[in-house]
Amino acid sequence: MTQPTTNQAAVAGLLLAAGGGRRLGGRPKALLPHRGRPLVENAVRVLREGGCRTVYVVLGAAADEVRARADLAGCVLVDNPDWAEGMGSSLRAGLDALAKDGGADDAGAPRGTLVSLVDQPGIGAEAVARVLAAHRSGDSLVAASYDGKRGHPVLFGSRRWADIAAGATGDRGARTYLRAHEAEIELVECGDVAEPYDIDTEADLGRLQ
Repeated sequence: MTQPTTNQAAVAGLLLAAGGGRRLGGRPKALLPHRGRPLVENAVRVLREGGCRTVYVVLGAAADEVRARADLAGCVLVDNPDWAEGMGSSLRAGLDALAKDGGADDAGAPRGTLVSLVDQPGIGAEAVARVLAAHRSGDSLVAASYDGKRGHPVLFGSRRWADIAAGATGDRGARTYLRAHEAEIELVECGDVAEPYDIDTEADLGRLQ
């Protein structure tokens, strides 16, 4: 397991796992089987092994079933009753929960959050660790890149949370904010250690093990 530095330890993982799997016949993505367990467990493990000491998990579709079937012990679970509105509502819910818990750690270091998506099992702990290592301050804005193209995970310093949440609507998530601040993003190449595919359709299910 990657051991984070003191500064990196102030970064919480934020896993967006509320989707209802509309193009998968209404099967919630968090519960898709992967390596014999619900997919959400894999995503939590990746964040922890990548160095996130605390993991917030935003639940929406079939939240009660996810709680019952998945081992999410030690995670901070955030309910998003508006999950059907799209990813933006889940990002807002997660950032709001983080903000309520404070923008600095116990030592006063500015916090950050590393955002990942439950349906990207090709992104493992090494990519998380690379992005996490780039956290410097409450103004941090870092993203994994794949052959130069921005992707997940994305890291936001705590001083950016309110503005990101304000613009997170529909399925856009943080895209509007990231486009407006593109010149400030530190890209961390991860194409040699991860594949950023999504599990969106029936055809994609073959990527799960």
